[in-house]
Amino acid sequence: MGFAKLKEEVSREYTVEEYLKMERAAFERSEYINGEIFAMAGESNNHGVVTMNLAGLVHQQLRGSSCQGRIKDTKIASNVLPDKKTLSMKGMFSYPDMVIICGEPEYHDEHQDIILNPKVIIEVLSESTELFDRNTKFIRYSKFNPTLTNYILVSQDKPMVEHFIRQDDESWKIYTYFGLKAAFTIDSIGCQLKLSDIYDRVKFSKAAMKFLRDIMKAR
Repeated sequence: MGFAKLKEEVSREYTVEEYLKMERAAFERSEYINGEIFAMAGESNNHGVVTMNLAGLVHQQLRGSSCQGRIKDTKIASNVLPDKKTLSMKGMFSYPDMVIICGEPEYHDEHQDIILNPKVIIEVLSESTELFDRNTKFIRYSKFNPTLTNYILVSQDKPMVEHFIRQDDESWKIYTYFGLKAAFTIDSIGCQLKLSDIYDRVKFSKAAMKFLRDIMKAR
C-alpha cells in the first residue's frame, strides 16, 4: 500500500456491492474492511523509489516464468463472498504495493480487476500504515488467501526487510534482514533480492543509520 492515511470516508457502513460500485467510478483509491472505507493518500519520495526498485528487480527475474507482478492499482480480495451481488459487509479489499500472481489470475467477478490468488505480497511501510499492514492485513491475508506463500514488509526509512513465509503446517516463520549487505530469496517465485538494490538511491537519516549500527552491534 502506498503512503496512505487510513481515514473513514463517512460514519455509515457500506456493503461490498456499494463499495465496489463507488470504487470503480472513483478517481482516488480506497480500501475496504468489513463495511468501512478508508481513503488512500499519496506516497513519500522514499516510498516511491523503493517501490519502483522492487518492481524492476522482481519483474526482471520473473521473465519467462509463469508468474507476473502487479503494482499499486491491483485490488486483492480477502474473505469476501464470491457472489457478484451481495449485501454482506464481510471481507477486505486492499491495494498492496506489489503482488505476484503465478499461473492464471483468479478474479472476484466479471470485471477482472480484483485478484483472489496472490502468491507473494510486498508492502513498503509508512508511519501511518505500518501497524495496519503488520497486523490487520497480514492476519486476513494469511487466513483467507491460501495461495499466499510470502508476505514481505519493507521499511522505507531504514535498510530493513521482514519476510513472512508460510510453512507446510500453515504456520508462518519470520526472517528479518538488516543492512545493505543483506540479501534474501523468495523461493516460491525463484527471486533473490539484495537490500543494496532495493534501497538504491534512497537517502537514510542519521537516526536510521544509528538504529542500524545499534542493531548490528547487538547481533
